[in-house]
Amino acid sequence: MMTDQGSSFVATRNACKMCTPLGACLAFSGVEGCLPFLHGSQGCSTYIRRYLISHFREPMDIASSNFDEQSAIFGGQNNLSIGLRHVLESYRPKAVGIATTCLSETIGDDVSMFLNEFRSEQAGNADVSIPPLIHASTPSYHGSHFDGYTEAVAAIVDTLAEGGKRQADLVNILPGIVSPADLRHLREIVSDFGLTPVLTPDYSERLDGPPWQQYQRIPDGGTPIDMIRRCGTAAASIQLGDTPTGRTAAGILADKFDVPAMVLPMPIGVRASDQWFAALEKVSGRPTPKQHADERGRLVDSYIDAHKYIFGKRAIVFGDEDFVVSTVGFLAEIGIQTVLCGSGGQSGTLKESIDRIEMGPSEPPRVIEGVDFEDLTEAADDVHADLMIGHSKGYKLARHLGIPLVRIGLPVHDRFGASRMLHVGYRGTQQLFDRIVNTLLEQRQDISEMGYTYL
Repeated sequence: MMTDQGSSFVATRNACKMCTPLGACLAFSGVEGCLPFLHGSQGCSTYIRRYLISHFREPMDIASSNFDEQSAIFGGQNNLSIGLRHVLESYRPKAVGIATTCLSETIGDDVSMFLNEFRSEQAGNADVSIPPLIHASTPSYHGSHFDGYTEAVAAIVDTLAEGGKRQADLVNILPGIVSPADLRHLREIVSDFGLTPVLTPDYSERLDGPPWQQYQRIPDGGTPIDMIRRCGTAAASIQLGDTPTGRTAAGILADKFDVPAMVLPMPIGVRASDQWFAALEKVSGRPTPKQHADERGRLVDSYIDAHKYIFGKRAIVFGDEDFVVSTVGFLAEIGIQTVLCGSGGQSGTLKESIDRIEMGPSEPPRVIEGVDFEDLTEAADDVHADLMIGHSKGYKLARHLGIPLVRIGLPVHDRFGASRMLHVGYRGTQQLFDRIVNTLLEQRQDISEMGYTYL
């Protein structure tokens, strides 16, 4: 829903975002041995499990305090205690990530107090070992899945990180919501600079791993808790994505442990990737390794080769704010004009971030924050576009407009291999660039009466 002061309320129709605790569950899945736990009704956990499974195509368990009518009226403390005891006895997790839902937030449950009382009650129970209990406040009526993810990552760091002697080769990487392939590539790049990355979170193995030889209650993978505890001793924190507002993990580490924070755009495109590699050069004191410099050169060469196919095309971009900002900057590099961009997020920083992008001769796009797909459809009908770039929820709009959709980000439910889509760095930009060019070439072939085989 677009928000204009003074306008009457209009309900969201076909949201361009997902619920806040979904993002929190994704973040908690990136911690080794951590089980996501929703304080609310069973339907919330079932919906989020199904939604994430259809994107990642991997099993995912999310526990729930399973509210009923009584707990919805009188509070869910008893449900939370029973649920946590069951989880600790059955799963033996190394940590539990507790995210709230609309219902528990609306009735005013004091989850922090409940958890303190639970720890006190179980202190003398020799049968139950209490792991770290990480609490994130994530009501869906406030924010989006990206806000829930950001809050959960901040809670993870706030709960687990410790200080100590500064380690020059240790660097915190706070990647935002990206694919497992992106996470693996980010870790590879940092390691190539001779640095030890603490990727928080890292769900690359847990949500894109090999088949199991036997059932695992909590899948392998995730950032080890011992590594997260070392976050306060890192030489720097690099946060990828500059649209989050409120508390962030990088901000917490800077405030509590004086870890320098470097906030960068998502490294999509040459300019944004240059900033990412420059930051690693600064932290490591080393030049960019040759293999990555070569990838940059091949990417620039491909820009030149495909210029005649894409220059002057017009695009609509939507999705998570960080992806939108970097994608618009990337399109400006390659000569595609973004005519409309929107996000269901409402950070209040999207237009400011877009305005900072060097657009060249192109006019700046129309920017809509807090948008749903009904609003986006109305706006898209007023502009001519050649393609859309965003997640699968935009398919109906692309079909309505009769233009192709290049899928990026989360969710991708109608294509295979979402976990292996690479977006970041020179290599990820190359893959995204090739997909965009080939999508436009395929469209030219499809609408041609001749059916050219040479373009």
